[in-house]
Amino acid sequence: MAEPDGDGARRGPLAGVRVVELAGLGPAPFCAMLLADLGADVVRVQRPGDGGAPDGLLDRGKRSVAVDLKHERGPETVLGLVERADVLLEGYRPGVAERLGVGPQQCWQVRPSLVYGRMTGWGQDGPLASTAGHDIDYIALSGMLHALGRAGGPPQVPVNLLGDFGGGAMYLTVGVLAAVIQARGGGHGQVVDASIVDGSAHLGTMLFGMLSAGGWNTERGTNLLDTGAPFYDVYATSDGEYVAVGALEPRFYDELIERLGLTGEVPDRDDPANWPELRERLGEAFARGTRQEWAEVFADSDACVTPVLSMTEAAENPHVRARGTLTRSDGVLQPAPAPRFSHTPNPPLRPAPEPGADGASVLREWQVGNGDDLLESGAIRPNREDA
Repeated sequence: MAEPDGDGARRGPLAGVRVVELAGLGPAPFCAMLLADLGADVVRVQRPGDGGAPDGLLDRGKRSVAVDLKHERGPETVLGLVERADVLLEGYRPGVAERLGVGPQQCWQVRPSLVYGRMTGWGQDGPLASTAGHDIDYIALSGMLHALGRAGGPPQVPVNLLGDFGGGAMYLTVGVLAAVIQARGGGHGQVVDASIVDGSAHLGTMLFGMLSAGGWNTERGTNLLDTGAPFYDVYATSDGEYVAVGALEPRFYDELIERLGLTGEVPDRDDPANWPELRERLGEAFARGTRQEWAEVFADSDACVTPVLSMTEAAENPHVRARGTLTRSDGVLQPAPAPRFSHTPNPPLRPAPEPGADGASVLREWQVGNGDDLLESGAIRPNREDA
């Protein structure tokens, strides 16, 4: 394991872990951001002239080095970083990193203990491994997209949270950390093959279990947790907004009915044949008040009713504010690092660096060969501060 870099501001449970990220889009950068949030020293290696992440936030907490991997000394520069690193992350199609001279075998020649994290949609092998795809395609093939939506309607796309970030980035993160623990015990580094298809399917383990036990119907929108049950759904309010209802347990459901003023007026919820009528009665009740009015009615209850908030509205919610779940850093609204740690708190948020801003300083701190020579060769491009 690398030693901490001496920066007193760097804290967190991953302080001292060094990560090289070969720049890409989506899940691999999110994984790298999460590791940086937890205190790892993450260096993003990107092509000269490339911008940062389109949203800016996925590069927070990282440092940036601009390396021309097609330059004759480009691979040498990356391997110099790898020699001091614990983890390398890349999201290329299978075989691309090897052709660029920075594949696993090439990296292990200089750092046998390196954990090599690979993020793809289809995985490193299989009939589709070399083909293009996007989040929507991966969750479609995993069986999970089919499960999302209302009865009689088409599958509903959950933006790219389920695939890219849930089934992709989070599984890459878990895999990388597991492999780092193994390597710390004296083991050889290994490849972590994180596939969005694999991860998305794995997220559905409970549903597959319910399916095998006869407790899940493959017809979407007819089950307990997919809006099939009227007491686990969203309802429109009089102001065109929505509330979320999750009153699964009987005692929570009883409180829901009581606070809606429907005690003794609704059919038995345990008989699915009554669900259409129950849904109608609940919908009529919620339509009589605004979202804020219902939020106040259920504010101190266990009925599991909450307002459906936009991202900007969520920032003003009292619970979210009290926890600091969303924060503003350099004027930008963003989620705070998660989870939280009692003894090794996460480091303060740092904004995304300018592309290539940290070339000379990273080479110096990581003791990568003759940094000045690499800069002069043109393999790595300095920014104004480093020049």
